[in-house]
Amino acid sequence: MKIGIQTWGSNGDIRPMLALADGLQKAGHRVTLVVSSIDNHSYQGVCEQLGIAYRQVPEHVDFDMQDFAQRSFRMHTLQWLRALLDAAFFPYEQAVYQAAQQLAADNDYLIGHHFLYPLKLAALQQQKPFFSVTFCHVAIPSPACPPFSFPDLGRAINPLSWKLVDAVFNWVLKKPLSRLWLAAGQSPPTNMLTELLTSQQLDLVAVDPLFCRSSEHWQAQHQACGFLNLTEDARHWTMPDQLAEFLENGTAPVYMTFGSLQQAVPDWSMELFLEAAALADCRAIIQTSSTRYAADSRNDQVYFIGRHPHQPLFKQCAAIVHHGGAGTTHAATRSGCPSVVVPFMDEQLFWARQLQALGLAGKPLPAKNVTAAALAEGIRTVLNSKAMQDNAKQVSLSMQGNDGVARAIQLLEAQL
Repeated sequence: MKIGIQTWGSNGDIRPMLALADGLQKAGHRVTLVVSSIDNHSYQGVCEQLGIAYRQVPEHVDFDMQDFAQRSFRMHTLQWLRALLDAAFFPYEQAVYQAAQQLAADNDYLIGHHFLYPLKLAALQQQKPFFSVTFCHVAIPSPACPPFSFPDLGRAINPLSWKLVDAVFNWVLKKPLSRLWLAAGQSPPTNMLTELLTSQQLDLVAVDPLFCRSSEHWQAQHQACGFLNLTEDARHWTMPDQLAEFLENGTAPVYMTFGSLQQAVPDWSMELFLEAAALADCRAIIQTSSTRYAADSRNDQVYFIGRHPHQPLFKQCAAIVHHGGAGTTHAATRSGCPSVVVPFMDEQLFWARQLQALGLAGKPLPAKNVTAAALAEGIRTVLNSKAMQDNAKQVSLSMQGNDGVARAIQLLEAQL
């Protein structure tokens, strides 16, 4: 089969789709991947290695992550999402839609990032099956669980809370999200959050079953396939000699990163990490985001590293300090490491609380008021907790047996 995949966002939104594209290609399908990268990173090289046809649309996104971070740091979730879309999606909506129309014309089946309603529209117009991929289950309604941060009022009342969330989401975003549909002469779905942004045929929830305790109460189209783990780039990664030497000559370090968000706060994040590592008196590997700290350089107990596949190195570390992105959360947990989470937004706070509930992290340290002293205390808590270390090892073993890509392909091929 010819399958078109389209995704938008940062590295955490693109790597899982690369993993799925690679799995489908190896299963005998012909795959084309279209990427809209808000940090303008190209995935052409890895796609050439995997034999996947690749296009980047648009070629450049004019998005100042530092300026956006300063403007949006204290916004609530819907304000933040609207500001992000205004800056990094709506100006390119037509280009994304044109690429979606071409994908629909060239392929038998279409798979899209859960926010890519232009692909859903193109599939509808050309009568092609459309499947979505969701990276966080926080917005999937379940009578067994209330919406995030809502009180649990039981299975009779929780559905009303979900209807309220739908209404608020519609109030904030229905007009801009409906424009493309109305311009194409199509009626948009009634509810933006629970209908527009996912497939009603099959929505692959790329979350390990460990985190999906109430999935049996989801609507039938939502299917937890597990983490879409890209391993191909890890096979081609060679650890620098200086890093191997650093690891050999001391205790296991704490790894520190805010993922793609670090580009938005490069100096602040590096100062926070360095001061916290000094206060916690721990060795650290810090993913560098500042020109002041060159990749593959050292500063006493700290090693600075550039972009690389996380899991091979996470396995060598004692704990991971991160922002609570879905990909980093899975990578840390799969690697057998407890976490210290510094969330910037509600979705990341959701992952932080999931880890805390599973005994894999201490309490979240929200970025808007975190201090180096608080982060150092969080690091010491994790390093001194035998229970967290043991939990992380046990959970890692269970996750190793879950192949999200294989399960996703099984679910997709049942539809094909």
